[in-house]
Amino acid sequence: MFGTLSRSSKLTLLALLVLAILPPIFIWTGNSFYVDLATRLVILAIAAVSLNLILGYGGMISFGHAAYLGIGAYAVGIPAHHELYGGFEAIASFGGFTHIFLAVGISALFALITGAICLRTKGVYFIMITMAFAQMLYYLLVSLDEYGADDGLVIDARSEFPLINLDNSLQLYFVCLASLAAAMLIVRTVVHSRFGMVLQGAKGNEERMTSLGYNVYAYRLVAYVISGAMCGFAGALLGNFTTFISPEMMAWSRSGELMFMVILGGVATTLGPLLGSAAFIIIEEAFSSYTIYWHLPFGLMLMAVVLYTNGGIMGMKFKWRSPSAEKGTQENGTK
Repeated sequence: MFGTLSRSSKLTLLALLVLAILPPIFIWTGNSFYVDLATRLVILAIAAVSLNLILGYGGMISFGHAAYLGIGAYAVGIPAHHELYGGFEAIASFGGFTHIFLAVGISALFALITGAICLRTKGVYFIMITMAFAQMLYYLLVSLDEYGADDGLVIDARSEFPLINLDNSLQLYFVCLASLAAAMLIVRTVVHSRFGMVLQGAKGNEERMTSLGYNVYAYRLVAYVISGAMCGFAGALLGNFTTFISPEMMAWSRSGELMFMVILGGVATTLGPLLGSAAFIIIEEAFSSYTIYWHLPFGLMLMAVVLYTNGGIMGMKFKWRSPSAEKGTQENGTK
């Protein structure tokens, strides 16, 4: 069964298996802090996977993707502020499932409206307008004093679901891990479909795809909406995990961090966003206790990966040898 899988698929399954095994061990050994760390890693990986759909496969460099994290988190926090948590009796009206529906629905709507405008631009203009929309939303939430403004808002109780207790750190973690596996599967299915092939073709040569009769704008807009909705779902998980929301969640620097995770792990790969998120979390935790300038070693690592590897962590084919050395190796192989 596993013999028919590609190397990338095997590595992905292995990574998910490791993520499934480690947290129970942490709980058993009394290191619950690492469960929280793993939960944050998995949630950020979901957001990075969603960004990879448009950045890696669609060539759309969005610098406002963290806005959807904030929308998802506020879709949990605002109902909780009004004491609408969920439960069996509230499923039909306003509960945990409705929190998810709001997070995904509002994120998709925001992506549809802003994407319809942003996708009429290209290059650096697309980058700047996506950041502009995210900052507009950021300042809108800063102005809402009822929901804490820039001080943020504490979520008194997490979303409630039948048979699931999100107050249990291990249950919350496995919900997030299952969501990550589903997100990776969705993106993989999308990019290997006809829709995904058109999306990747437009990234490589938009004019040719247009001449073949494809509406590239529509394909990109659909991908943009899917990506935004998926990131909004990650935001709902993040709100339940932190039990605290603030406009800082959608600042432009957060969008940059998501982009760095994708680039560091490897764009247009299934496992790359997860590896990039893991590297980001590990470096942050390893250096933040010693210095507030932990972004410096992270930036140096990102530069090293970009300069000396072929496609991020997933493409660890180092380019140390000179072209003349490579030519000599090829000549020796032909003799």
